[in-house]
Order: sequence, then C-alpha cells, then structure tokens
Amino acid sequence: MFTPHRKRLAVSTLLGAALLAVPVTAHATASATTAAPAAAQVSAAAVGLDDPAKKDIAMQIVSSAENSSLNWKAQYKYIEDIDDGRGYTAGIIGFCSGTHDMLELVEYYTQIKPGNVLAKYLPALRKVDGSDSHAGLDPNFTKDWVKAASDSVFKKAQDHERDRVYFNPAVSRGKSDGVGVLGQFTYYDAIVMHGDGDDSTSFRNIRKRALTKAKPPAQGGNETTWLNAFLDARVWAMKQEEAHSDTSRVDTAQRVWLKKGNLNLNTPLDWKVYGDPFHIG
Repeated sequence: MFTPHRKRLAVSTLLGAALLAVPVTAHATASATTAAPAAAQVSAAAVGLDDPAKKDIAMQIVSSAENSSLNWKAQYKYIEDIDDGRGYTAGIIGFCSGTHDMLELVEYYTQIKPGNVLAKYLPALRKVDGSDSHAGLDPNFTKDWVKAASDSVFKKAQDHERDRVYFNPAVSRGKSDGVGVLGQFTYYDAIVMHGDGDDSTSFRNIRKRALTKAKPPAQGGNETTWLNAFLDARVWAMKQEEAHSDTSRVDTAQRVWLKKGNLNLNTPLDWKVYGDPFHIG
C-alpha cells in the first residue's frame, strides 16, 4: 500500500432517482434549449471516479502526495526502502514487499509473462512478506524492478493490481454509499494508504468510525456532512502512525475541495501537499 515516498505521499452528489423522479409533465412546455442543460446536468452527475478523465486526475493527485509530481506514469519504475517498516515501496501504487501487494503483483506478472526478470524473486518475496527484510532481494532487485518497468506487460500488471486491490473496491463502495467523484476519491486515497484489513486504521474501520458521527447519502445522510466525518476519521487513522502523521493530503487538498463544494472534483484544481503547490487546469 502507499506510504509517503521520496519527498514525503470524489463527486457531485448523485442525483439518481431523486432527480429522475421529477414529473416530466412539470416542464412539458419548456423549450428544447431549456431541456438540454438539464440533461447535461444529469449526465455530469452520473460520472464517477472510474470515468477515464476523472481517474487520471485521481492518479495525478495521489502522485503529488507520494512522489511530489503529477506525472504518475513515470512512477512504474520507482522503488526504494523509505524506512517505514514495509520493506521496499515501489511502482504507481506504492506496492510494498512487506505488505503482500508486491508479492501479488509479481505473481500476477509471472502468470501473464512467465520467465520475466522479477520471477526469480518470488521465493524471497514470499519469505519477506510481512516484514521489512530484504533477504534474498538485494543486491539486484531494485535494478531488475527498473528493468521490468520498461516492459509494457509489467506496466499493465501494475495497472491491473492497482485497480483490483484498491481503485475498484473504493469506487464500488463509494457508489454504494451514494457519494460522487470527490467522495470516491477520498475512499480511494484512504484504501491506498491504509489498506482494507482488520486493523483499526484500515479503510473499513475508518468508515465504521465515521458512521458513529454521520450517515452516507445512501442511508439518508448529507454528502458533505458524511465526507467531513469520513475525513475526520481518516485524519485520526493517519495520526496513529508516524509515517502517516502529516495530514496535509487531507487538510490542504481533499478538505479544501469539500469546503468549496467541488463534489464532482471538477478542474481547475489547486492544492498543497507538504507545503508544495499543485495545479490541474
């Protein structure tokens, strides 16, 4: 999962049935020019974080926090041990040798491309899983990771595992909770950093903590109120671990957009992470 790297590391309210339930006869006399904008609003509201353009924005925002760069596609080759107890952290989603997701990535890569340059490290990755050990990986694992990153199949494998383990579950949960793009992004950023295990700071338990303060739209709650409660719980979780204790990715990014009412995560976007300014036009 993601942890702060080199320098440090959704969502208009879905109008859904409520909007569609407005009687069509109520504006039967409206002109075509009036109806068109209304239709456009419904279409815009239906867009989720899995829309390609929104997804790319999400990748850029996360990369700004993880790599101090909006160029997330340059991170396939990234790898280093940032001394957070998770071993090597690498790739576009911060796969870690100590948190099982790197092992699953290399297993999947080897499944679709047997004999790849990283396949020989599978026994070592299985042994170090759950620890910060480099046993069996040094001295050439980092060099071979960079080499593998020039392979389009490995890039696709990283994309696949990012979506399977983090992105798709976050978006699915967000949609079921009735939150839009910003809300789905707050879920994604949380599951990326904290995973979705059973520990108290995992994504599912951050959500449970938020549920003691508010309800998501799908349960009749207000979206802004819910997302503030979720971000409060997220900040609490971040402060439980020194490596995640800087909460600026919430305070000067996600919370800023929420305060502005930008629930659809529309551009332009301006934010800061660890004091560094970023902009997407």
